[in-house]
Amino acid sequence: MKQKFDVITSTCVPLPLENIDTDQIIPARFLKATDKKGFGDNLFRDWRYNEDGSPKKDFVLNNPDYSGCILVVGKNFGSGSSREHAAWAIAGYGFRVVISSFFADIHKNNELNNFVLPVVVTEQFLARLFQCISDNPKTKVEVNLPKQTVTNLETGESEHFEINGYKKHCLVNGLDDIDFLLQSTNKIEEWEQQNN
Repeated sequence: MKQKFDVITSTCVPLPLENIDTDQIIPARFLKATDKKGFGDNLFRDWRYNEDGSPKKDFVLNNPDYSGCILVVGKNFGSGSSREHAAWAIAGYGFRVVISSFFADIHKNNELNNFVLPVVVTEQFLARLFQCISDNPKTKVEVNLPKQTVTNLETGESEHFEINGYKKHCLVNGLDDIDFLLQSTNKIEEWEQQNN
């Protein structure tokens, strides 16, 4: 069983850039590993660290003013290659929610498969959220998966977001695809008996 989703309230880490691709999320040289462990250490590696391994002070993940388990990013997040490692890195860093106005489809599904919730909001909501976080890094956002709402607690502004019903069920119950099948074993066996 994975960590169940319900209502998440957190401060946010803002990355107001558009067209962030999977190679920027996790550079190709880290794709040799087949174990998910350690990928969070290399999230946004080339933006986050200098060649000598020292942190770049101006990058948001190195800024102590910003923290939380919600990543807020610009439009068209996760484009490029279909590498699941990008979702591993986001989850491994500790993000549970990514908010954007548009996600690349494959990356969006990879996030869901790794218990990271991609929340699609309007460009207007996203712009106001970026402004609030810029003005006050302690701005909190509430993401309510059962109700499928995202609320900027600084302004009270709220939007409804869409999610596939099956994926919602899995996240709320802490199930991956295999857990779901195992949980459904009795129903599968009943169906087989009725249809033989």
